[in-house]
Amino acid sequence: MDRTVRTRFAPSPTGFMHIGNLRTGLYAYLFARKNNGTFILRIEDTDQERKVDGAVEMVYRTLKLAGIEHDEGPDKDGGYGPYVQTERMGIYKQYAEKLVELGGAYYCFCDKKRLESLEDAGGVHTYDKHCRNLDPAEVRRRLDAGEPYVIRQKVPEGVVSEYEDMVFGKISVESADIEDGILLKSDGLPTYNFANVVDDHLMGITHVIRGTEYLSSTPKYNLIYDAFGWERPTYMHLPPIMKDATRKLSKRFGDANFEDFISKGYLPEAIVNYIALLGWCPKDNREKMTLREMTEAFDVDGISHSSSIFDEAKMRWLNGEYLKAMSKEEYYNVALPWIEKAIGGKNYDKAELAALMQTRADILGEIPEKLAFLNNYGEYDLDMYAHQKMKVDKSVALAAVRLAADALRSLDEWSEEAIKECVKQGAERGGMKGGQVMFSMRVALTGEPVTPGGAIEMAVVLGKEESLARLEFSEKLLERNL
Repeated sequence: MDRTVRTRFAPSPTGFMHIGNLRTGLYAYLFARKNNGTFILRIEDTDQERKVDGAVEMVYRTLKLAGIEHDEGPDKDGGYGPYVQTERMGIYKQYAEKLVELGGAYYCFCDKKRLESLEDAGGVHTYDKHCRNLDPAEVRRRLDAGEPYVIRQKVPEGVVSEYEDMVFGKISVESADIEDGILLKSDGLPTYNFANVVDDHLMGITHVIRGTEYLSSTPKYNLIYDAFGWERPTYMHLPPIMKDATRKLSKRFGDANFEDFISKGYLPEAIVNYIALLGWCPKDNREKMTLREMTEAFDVDGISHSSSIFDEAKMRWLNGEYLKAMSKEEYYNVALPWIEKAIGGKNYDKAELAALMQTRADILGEIPEKLAFLNNYGEYDLDMYAHQKMKVDKSVALAAVRLAADALRSLDEWSEEAIKECVKQGAERGGMKGGQVMFSMRVALTGEPVTPGGAIEMAVVLGKEESLARLEFSEKLLERNL
């Protein structure tokens, strides 16, 4: 590449960090890092009416959790600031007026009533270029008189604006299909699109990475670059992430909030890994990758032209792979808050619980639910003891639970091996099958149809005193209901 790569991530602080928005930032980061470039954070906060308190802090928090480190931004001046749009307001008016001088824009004095009269049958307003060719003297007179105005783009007539997108190839739009849109509003504030062009140029952005919703409007922006005599950036437009076959993920409708996934117990690195694969595939088809590995593998050729459907089940699986790959100590550290939530202050062995859950919970948020039996124990549905294949019913279960309790009372060493051998011998003495005893014992210990482990593991977790108390409780419960 001839120019040093400079990409930017420019979120609007109007709510939470949407997965699609974060993917755009991730790809801009990966492209910059892959090409030894610079990654810039810019806060686009011109939409003050929709600005949400705390949203800027959320942007920083999300990027930090995701491991996406910016080189320049509001907190890291690289000489191209300010990096917050509301701190750049004087710049846009200056450049809009300059564009008028260069012939790429013009003053428009049309009032709201006149503009509304242009509405077509479909309710669309298309400006008719009424003020495009006003005499310069009349323009000056009206400006001096203090008439309200906007500055509109003066789209050249009879030309084709085209560019080469890195993903979608050549994109062309006839100038006849491009409206003379507003660049500077009557309150002196820039439109989103004009501010983007000015900021990207002044910040030296070489590659603009964004969603396909801008694919067909980019030729309009390029005409602004051309009118100023500025070098155009290179564009990479990304296909949308869909909620399903017909609907896009939408921040407005609360879809796919990064921090919500964190609060559910997903690992940040697993989320980032998954969203990287929503629209991009490395050449070797790997799925589980660190951020460093993603950077090394990132290639524009791997970006799809088609939309991707956000599949939380797939992300859940990937998160589980991350958890399983952790060392025992790493897993214990990330799982501890969830284990403490599950046990509610009771004296259970947290390391034992962590070891039990590491391969049994795909997300950390499942831990309290899977360990609910530790605290939620009382009378339960005895129909759980019905197991046709093992030939277990309530009467068989009563014999099995009584046998297990009798065998375990005298056990001194409370370990998996010792418990297993003790119960096995007890089953043989009682003339029962080991599977019948283990099945009945597991239900008796937990009062749950599904548990994160078998009878022996449940007994180890509960400890001898609690295990015996539950077996005795279950024995009495079965006796009363036979």
